[in-house]
Amino acid sequence: MEAGAEDRSVTGAGGTTRVVLADDERMVRTALRVILDAEPDLEVVGEAATGAEAVSVVRELRPDVVLMDVRMPEIDGIRATEQILAGMADAPRIVVVTTFENDSYVYDALRVGAAGFLLKRAAAEDLVGAVRLVARSDSVLFPAAVRGLAAEYGRRGARTAPAWAARLTDREADVLRLVATGMTNAEIADRLSVGPATVKTHVAAVLAKTGARDRTQAVIVAYESGFITPG
Repeated sequence: MEAGAEDRSVTGAGGTTRVVLADDERMVRTALRVILDAEPDLEVVGEAATGAEAVSVVRELRPDVVLMDVRMPEIDGIRATEQILAGMADAPRIVVVTTFENDSYVYDALRVGAAGFLLKRAAAEDLVGAVRLVARSDSVLFPAAVRGLAAEYGRRGARTAPAWAARLTDREADVLRLVATGMTNAEIADRLSVGPATVKTHVAAVLAKTGARDRTQAVIVAYESGFITPG
């Protein structure tokens, strides 16, 4: 995938964001569907009860966003995420939805390409906001607990500065650090007193130089390498 491919701006007809729900609990899927379908710009187009079914449904329906449970029958949400992203040229944004924020399974899903993370106990407005956020690929859903896991992975490895760090300009390094805080392009632009288009260009350069698929993976790479540390 090209560095700028994460700036996904095309959704369904009329600007509607098309969503697939993957969870082995029917009640959870029903609750998510009711919340999302109540929004005029969001539409649940499919459901899956297993990881394997999620892969099949997503490949058939080609949604914009997938809400993916981590622990499901047949194959788990991590493998399902990996297979979806590896097998589709224009893959959807995948948000991991689970019970525990410090679950290493969540971190593994983010490492293979999930765009973000959401707790099942999140408020309805947070769920809706998360779907809209990842659909426009303008920020990351990366909670403090997962940042801690990323830092722990980094502490286990070599502390040598990554080769890509030397290739970042000072401004690109600033942008990466701000992306890691969860800021949107507009917020970063305001902080740095530049235009949003300039920030978008810097983000694309960061992705190219770090070899990351999207903003979330760039943040993980930055934490694991020690380029960014918690706090």
